[in-house]
Amino acid sequence: MDVDTRLLRYFIAVAEEGTLTRAADRLFVSQPALTKQIKQLETQFGMRLFTRSRAGMALTEPGQALAEKVPALLAGWDRALRETRQVASRAARVLRVGFIASAANEATQDIIAAFARRRPGWRVDMRQAAWSNPGAGLADGDVDVALLRLPFPGQEGLRVKTLFSEPRCVALASTHPLAGRDLIPFRDLWDEPFVAAPAETGRWRDYWLAADEREGHPVRIGAVTDQPDDWLSAIANGYGVALAPESSARFYSRPGVTYRPVSGVSPSRVAVAWAPADDANPVVQEFVRCCEESP
Repeated sequence: MDVDTRLLRYFIAVAEEGTLTRAADRLFVSQPALTKQIKQLETQFGMRLFTRSRAGMALTEPGQALAEKVPALLAGWDRALRETRQVASRAARVLRVGFIASAANEATQDIIAAFARRRPGWRVDMRQAAWSNPGAGLADGDVDVALLRLPFPGQEGLRVKTLFSEPRCVALASTHPLAGRDLIPFRDLWDEPFVAAPAETGRWRDYWLAADEREGHPVRIGAVTDQPDDWLSAIANGYGVALAPESSARFYSRPGVTYRPVSGVSPSRVAVAWAPADDANPVVQEFVRCCEESP
């Protein structure tokens, strides 16, 4: 019997969290989707793995036996997959670099140039991720290293070095009543609908909604988008406003969208991140040093 490793990851999350709600939050998926996947796994095994009650999800005896084996199985698979991809990248002399939005802004090209000088014959393959994947595939081994915005889901299990920070601004339709202001206090935006990242991105979405900086004031969601073009269109069409890095005014300028400084919110931080398994990887560490030394 072949079982999708994704189903096993869902299973172990529910087993460890004890409830579908907490497990869904941890996995950045909806609860109905998680329920469906657990039922699919139980169907494949032909047995109940959990007993369900108002208190949560308790493992059955077969479920407990499976839960004891799954972590080692997944760790072995992840290790094999990562090592295979690394061998392929080394053979091709390609460093896979994941990134979100504008990566490290204008410093990105300087970093790549510095890496090319240190590693002649190597090529950097920049792989942009959607906002539904704020870790840019790093945790899954899809990339070797990544330039990311903090905070992002799963960063506790990775090596992270902050490179720089920049203020957050607000993007709004050029026809918006606040668009003519030189500076907008964040408090004046609390009642505005916001264009948000998908709910499954968890703390990433919350950060760009500044959910923890509203003194308990509820967030209004006007639209949900996953790509920069859709995000810009939603703002230009008046479906909502959005917090953004100050550099967005340079990298994501378009008619109908105005960027204005906003006070009362913390800055955005850009970091380079990699997996602990790559602490001894000389190519990854060379790229990290290029990031740290970039002006």
